[in-house]
Amino acid sequence: MSTYAVTGASSGMGRAVAAKLASAGHTVIDVDIVDATVTADLSTPAGRDRAAAAVLELSGGRLDGAVMAAGLGPAPGRDRPRLIGEVNYFGVVDLLDAWRPALAEADRAKVVVFASNSSTTVPMVPGRAVRAFLDGDLDRVLGTLRIFGKQAPTFAYAASKIAISRWVRRTAVTPEWAGAGIRLNAIAPGAVLTPLLEKQLATPAEARQIKRFPVPIGGFGDAEQLADWVVFMLSDSADFLCGSVVFVDGGSDAWFRADDWPRPVPARRLRGYLNRMRAFRR
Repeated sequence: MSTYAVTGASSGMGRAVAAKLASAGHTVIDVDIVDATVTADLSTPAGRDRAAAAVLELSGGRLDGAVMAAGLGPAPGRDRPRLIGEVNYFGVVDLLDAWRPALAEADRAKVVVFASNSSTTVPMVPGRAVRAFLDGDLDRVLGTLRIFGKQAPTFAYAASKIAISRWVRRTAVTPEWAGAGIRLNAIAPGAVLTPLLEKQLATPAEARQIKRFPVPIGGFGDAEQLADWVVFMLSDSADFLCGSVVFVDGGSDAWFRADDWPRPVPARRLRGYLNRMRAFRR
């Protein structure tokens, strides 16, 4: 049996994943702000340090995988954009950076990061905010988003999910990750019926907006089904899955950008592409 760390394990999809792994006989080190083996506030650097250290201690320095399901949605509030950035981006990157040696100790470790289809369905997300996330500069992210006023949490959420998806893609294929036998991928859910979505549906204005959003198959996703996808992405069957962002969203991403993906490498990037190929082969 394997040992997995699961963040955001006290509710929603994280809880469903943790339950399925535990029922299969695996050891689950659950991390959340309440009701968890490791209680830590991932919205602060100190909380992230605590979570990282506690998991390493409990795992004995060896992890077979991790599921990064902790996240905050775009609720109102002046400080919400900062909290979203701290949890949704740095709450993933900082912990995985700390856990990478423990993951490398395992044989064919798997990591699944929760992204979102907001990364491709929210328009007008500033590229500067995404780049600032990837540069590790949250203050610059917040400065970029200030022009959006009350809508800033929505754009902070989308920017955080775009940035973490790109971080996964960039990081997964490096010698430190793929070369060390670690498979790093992301899952991008759409509207899944979790306590967070139920709370939004209880607000008439938010409910109307959510129900207008195009979901070709109709309805909402199920947390248990999403957990099944994650369990598969942690399995030996996913050994050849690396750097992928898997959309499980009822068709919304395809509805918005049916012709945008896949696309070939642009000719203007050919030189860089060939240089990377040569470096990889060496």
